Parts: sequence; structure tokens; C-alpha cells
Amino acid sequence: MRRENRALAYVVLSVGAVVGGLMFAAGGFAIREDPSSGTPSIWSEATTPPAPTTVESTQAPPPTTAPPTFPQHGEGTFRRATGSAKRVGTGRVLRYRVEVERGLDQEPAEFAQWVDRILADQRGWTAGGQWAFQRPAGGSVDFIVKLASPDTVDEICGRYGLDTGGEVSCRGQENVVINVKRWVLATPAYQGNVDMYRHLVVNHEVGHFLGHGHVTCPGKGRPAPVMQQQIYGMGGCVPNGWPYPRPAGIDGEPYWGGPAAPAGRA
Repeated sequence: MRRENRALAYVVLSVGAVVGGLMFAAGGFAIREDPSSGTPSIWSEATTPPAPTTVESTQAPPPTTAPPTFPQHGEGTFRRATGSAKRVGTGRVLRYRVEVERGLDQEPAEFAQWVDRILADQRGWTAGGQWAFQRPAGGSVDFIVKLASPDTVDEICGRYGLDTGGEVSCRGQENVVINVKRWVLATPAYQGNVDMYRHLVVNHEVGHFLGHGHVTCPGKGRPAPVMQQQIYGMGGCVPNGWPYPRPAGIDGEPYWGGPAAPAGRA
């Protein structure tokens, strides 16, 4: 009988060891010290995980960029850009001056650099060989490129019977008048590409001075002609700010024309 009891105890102990080994192998239990007794106890990781720790972020939110601002009304007088720009192009030379209305944030020198680069670009009006441009340091000029507030644009353009509504630019006789609202905000089709819109608005209004009228989109998916009133919709065309988008034009032809647009808008 004593041998049987010892054998039974041995079997129970062996079974317990096997079960304990399986528990550790499965990773479902761990052993820790019971602080009250100083002996190990078994607890389940799966059912009693440690409480999560919350860490407050000290990182500042990303800065936001304020939209460009401009005055609705300037002082009505203009500052002339100093300096000069050399002659570009091989055709008839047209001399121009650059001015910025007092009260605007833009500096005449910066605006003049934009105008100079646009008129000198090989995709611009000089590409056809008919025109050349030069900004002299002084003396008489053929046309004046003005950057003006919306109200001043309306006042100048209204002298020539043009309704700009505080929104668009115009050309009246020798005055090529660029609306600062469009200069800083562009138009819906040019969101994210203000530079391209600036190319367009200068080329478009100078194009009027050269004798070109408004046209419409010649076909869906084609670059919009520079003389299209793109602010009023693209008509299926894609944005384009140049009369000759490639140095030799598209398919060897200039790209400023298209079907004539109805008259009536500046």
C-alpha cells in the first residue's frame, strides 16, 4: 500500500510538471513574485495586461500659411521702376515702362523683373519675329505696364469704356493695367500655379496692345490660347500662359489665336 501511494504521488507530480510546461510554452502565463508571501504566483498576460501609459504630445501644430492680402483701393498714384532692360527680339522695337501703385505691398523693382522676364521669354511675343521690347531708363515709351488695386483698375479701365468689376485687368490705349487681386490670387484654373497665371495676364494684356482680340478655346484638351479670357472658364482647354508655348509654337504655329469670342467683357 505504501508503494502504491508513492507511485500515485509520482504520477500526479509528473502530470503537474507537464501541464506547467505546456502553459509556459504557450506564452499564456508568467511567474511573478507575490509581494505578500515572497513566493511565486501565476497570472495571465492575456487577461490582465499592464495599464497603458498616456503621453501628452508637446509638439506644436504645423504653422498655417496666411493667404496673400491686397488693398481694395490704393493711393491712385504710381511709382516708376528704375533701371532698364535690354532689347529683346528682332522685330519692331516697342519701349515700355513699369509702374506700381502707391499703397500696394509690391515693389516696382520686383514687378519690373517679372515683366522683363515675361516679355523676354522665348515663348513670348518676340518668338514670332514681329516684335521686340526694351525698357529704357528714361524718355518716351510706347506702353506702360501698371500694377494697380482693384478700385484703381476700375477707374483707369472705365475711362475706355471697359467694365472690370474689381476682378480683372485691362488694356486701354498705352496703359496695360494688371489687377493686383489677380496678381496675388490668380484664378481658379491656376490655383497652385500663380507664376503661370502671371505669365498669362501680362502676355494677354500686352497682346491687346499689339492688336489681338479675345478668342475662345479651339478644342477640348488643347492649350488655351493666350488671348482667351481664361478667368471666365477654360471651355475644355488646359491652362497656358504663352503665345508660343514651344519656342517654335505648337506644330510650328503660334498659339495665341482661336475662334473669335463675343465682344462685351474686358
